Amino acid sequence: MESLKDKRVLIIGATGGIGNALVPLLKRSGAVVFLTGRNVASLDEIARENNIDSRNLSTCDIRIPDDVASLSDSVGEIDILVNAAGIGIIKPLESLSHEEFNEVIDINLKGTFNLLKAFLPGMKSKKEGLIINLPGVLGKVPMAGASAYAASKYGLNGMLKSVREELKRTRVRITNLYLGGTDTPFWDEIDIRVQKEKFITAEEAAKAVWFLCQQPSSGVVSEMVLQPFNHQAI
Repeated sequence: MESLKDKRVLIIGATGGIGNALVPLLKRSGAVVFLTGRNVASLDEIARENNIDSRNLSTCDIRIPDDVASLSDSVGEIDILVNAAGIGIIKPLESLSHEEFNEVIDINLKGTFNLLKAFLPGMKSKKEGLIINLPGVLGKVPMAGASAYAASKYGLNGMLKSVREELKRTRVRITNLYLGGTDTPFWDEIDIRVQKEKFITAEEAAKAVWFLCQQPSSGVVSEMVLQPFNHQAI
């Protein structure tokens, strides 16, 4: 496994359950960690708990290209980008508004496009880097009521696979972690009955991301699937 010591790692969505749990793992491994999110108070709290320099914190709305470009300018060159940002709206199609559909696409799909546009050129220039995305298993297997979410994640899956074809002559790697039900705040606003006690914990999901950050320099883990025992659909 490749050492994370002095690696510059940027976490998008650091205030979410998985991003938050990932921070101490990276810090203990010697990485230089940069955090982004839209909740300033939460970012400050995470930074204090993990002894992260306040200069390594940024607020960013990944839907806005100029925001992401400013983030890239302020952070500078990075070795690893972890995109843990995302939104889920689960409801039948007839109940789904145009505004809700657009919001899911704007964050999950277009937001990732904005990140790639801002950070991929630097990695391609030095011909090295790692981008980890968390499409979720709904980027592989559809679920009733998830038309917007699945559309964003299937689109994300296709976009990343296409971009990967552009990187074959470099050592820039793209890894997709497909998570099944994970006990994070993602589910707080979703009005369906779930058994969180059977879900993957945010801490265990973060350990999977941490592991993927250290994949061997001689190869690439293109994708990993991590699901609860009762969600084994792939």
